[in-house]
Amino acid sequence: MPFEPSTRRLSLAASLLAGTALSISTPVLAQDVADATAATPSDRNVIIVTANKREQDLQDVPASITAFGTEKLDQLQVNELQDAVKFLPSVTIQTVAPGFSQIYFRGVASGENANHSASLPTVGTYLDEMPITTIQGALDIHAYDLARVEALAGPQGTLYGASSMAGTIKMVTNQPDYGDNYGALDVEGNMVAHGDLGGTIEGFYNFALSDRAALRVVGWYRHDAGYIDNIAGSRTYPTSGITQTNAAFVEDDYNDVDTYGARVALGIELDDNWTIRPTVMGQVQTANGSFAQERSSAVTGDLQTVQYNREYSKDKWLQAALTVEGKLGNWDLVATGGGLWRRDTVDADYSDYAYFYDALYGYGAYFYDNNYDLVSPNQYIQGGDKYRRMFGEIRVSSPQDAPVRFIGGLFAQRQKHEITQNYIVDGIADINVVPGTASDIWLTRQDRTDRDYAAFGEISFDVTDQLTLTGGARLYKYKNSLVGFFGYAQNFSSRTGVSACFTTDGPPLNENPGGTLAAPIVDGTPCTNLDKTTSDTDAIYKLNATYTINPDVLVYATWSQGFRPGGINRRGTLPPYGPDSLDNYELGWKTRFGDVTFNGAVYQEDWSDIQLSFLGENGLTEIRNAGIARIRGIEADFTYAANGFTLSLSGSYNDAEIRRDFCRIANPSFDCTFDPGDGRTNALLAPSGTALPVTAKFKGNALARYEFPLGSWDAHVQGAVAHIGKRRSDLRDFENALKGFFDPYTTVDLSFGVKKDGMRFELFATNLFDERGVINSGVQCLETTCGDPGGLSSTGGVFYDVVIKPRIVGLKAGFDF
Repeated sequence: MPFEPSTRRLSLAASLLAGTALSISTPVLAQDVADATAATPSDRNVIIVTANKREQDLQDVPASITAFGTEKLDQLQVNELQDAVKFLPSVTIQTVAPGFSQIYFRGVASGENANHSASLPTVGTYLDEMPITTIQGALDIHAYDLARVEALAGPQGTLYGASSMAGTIKMVTNQPDYGDNYGALDVEGNMVAHGDLGGTIEGFYNFALSDRAALRVVGWYRHDAGYIDNIAGSRTYPTSGITQTNAAFVEDDYNDVDTYGARVALGIELDDNWTIRPTVMGQVQTANGSFAQERSSAVTGDLQTVQYNREYSKDKWLQAALTVEGKLGNWDLVATGGGLWRRDTVDADYSDYAYFYDALYGYGAYFYDNNYDLVSPNQYIQGGDKYRRMFGEIRVSSPQDAPVRFIGGLFAQRQKHEITQNYIVDGIADINVVPGTASDIWLTRQDRTDRDYAAFGEISFDVTDQLTLTGGARLYKYKNSLVGFFGYAQNFSSRTGVSACFTTDGPPLNENPGGTLAAPIVDGTPCTNLDKTTSDTDAIYKLNATYTINPDVLVYATWSQGFRPGGINRRGTLPPYGPDSLDNYELGWKTRFGDVTFNGAVYQEDWSDIQLSFLGENGLTEIRNAGIARIRGIEADFTYAANGFTLSLSGSYNDAEIRRDFCRIANPSFDCTFDPGDGRTNALLAPSGTALPVTAKFKGNALARYEFPLGSWDAHVQGAVAHIGKRRSDLRDFENALKGFFDPYTTVDLSFGVKKDGMRFELFATNLFDERGVINSGVQCLETTCGDPGGLSSTGGVFYDVVIKPRIVGLKAGFDF
């Protein structure tokens, strides 16, 4: 049976995907103001955020937040979210390819197999007011004309709800400006080490239609050069003796990416109290090749792989939203709603699986055609996902200068995910083809629907001029379902696929051989073998005490909760998995002394009923609530800005570990000697005290920038260093030993630029010393063959590492008009 793939890099199916560790602190690393040159030192340390769903100075928000503004995003060479995460020392991003990334805060990661039917993310992602989190992860939005990126660490459940259990990322766009007509055009050319040439062209124009109406139009195109070589290779399948080569797919620098998109935003002030803002934004991203290098062997070297089938993905999405803001007396009202339509198509090599399955089991049965002639068992996947997300929120807030303040509202969203994955072996006998497909040995075609409803509120009370108490709660209900088909043809398996489909009498066909198959529920399926729903209603809470010592110094204490909804196990015989939750206990401080800002927080987070996912029987992902984890950490930042010089230092330390033994077979006592009495073998997968994967204990960065006159031009020179420590690749000991730890690495970025009269030019280099840091890893094999990484000469495994981009050197030019 095929191992399940992750959504993008399907050929890493049997791997336990694990990725880089990053984390978030509260650096005022990105403080942009409209006119920095005319600002006083204290003004330069001001950035307005909307973390509490209202505008506040970041330094006045009693929470751990990082915000990068428009200018800082450009200074840090941020093209996508992954580039920004490098400078967020408590945030982790785990990626396998563009458009397919998972984000983690403060070590809240279990190394789960994040496929289409598994757990929702632990981090919520917002574009302006709209949640855009999908099971596939965050949208890979090109970072241009963004007002800021806000990273909110710790549970944000009371205001942001489901899947903001560990934190929230907000991408806030620049809004239409009624004041004037103006625009900008920016171009970039770059060269990636060991690779090809890339570049970007992007621009915007703001139309002031009247003193109460404005239109903002933004567009971009980016080409990311490839740097992975697909080199020549061949393999002979043991059962048939058929030799396969990849000659048709050999190519240097074959993992290039093209991204283009646009945004149109309209702002209309109906009167002095009411504003409406409709926005439409869309993007298309096409990625070729694989973004993982094979671990060096006798065949492959640095930045090389051997793939035998087409590797390709196309991710396109459209988001439309409408926000209405107004006054009800002296109260503010915000009503917002919108839709997200996303579709991706994927071609992926799955021949590694075919080879190892054949080598281990000699499964020549499905390697024959209708004439009983042998055919190549080469297997590949053609998949696709369709997302339809609708949401709405209405909230009110009382005057913010009153001693008692309230914000609260109602929220609802519905996301449907149509899942299609065709596992294809060309030319196999009709008797083994999944009915209704051309040559599928396996078909997954399911519809997943996730629904969330909530009522939320927070109330703050100024006990004195210096002490404020805040309490919040969110009452939520979720209802999630999964229906459809997965598996083989009836003649190929008596346990899964068609054999497990429901009959008109109810029981599956393998329990009712004389029954008649019930009509399929999901279009494109031969029948239905999964139809389950799970739901729950509960509440989460928040308490905060903030003490303002003086206008430049505050301290706070917070207890906050977050949750992640439960869902359906795709193996119908397994029960649904329930929600998991996070309790956060945090002490923090915000200080600003003239040119110096120093912020930080210490915290403990208790993660309960963890949704642990792993490849279970027959290689199918299983999710269950197993055990608890504890994360203890500290994050801090220091910023000095004066006389054209800025120095920013930030870092985090996270000690994250499970607190109970993790056993192969779940049982109430967490006893790994527990015998279920059904023939299954129990085992200790990870003992209590094992560190959670993905996140390093230490991660930090430093940035220095000096701005100075150069003739009649304003010039700058900047250097940035980012370090990430050693990390586990997997929670489970066997798999972690198999793939190994991720080694620490450090990157250095440099830039030099000048600007004058609306013109700007910059020369930059990222990853200057061409580090090969591993941010994800996987192995394609069967469990009993994974012990020998010798490659195709044995029944070992093929190991893949997704690495950071090599050194990039580029030149940028921008023009304001």
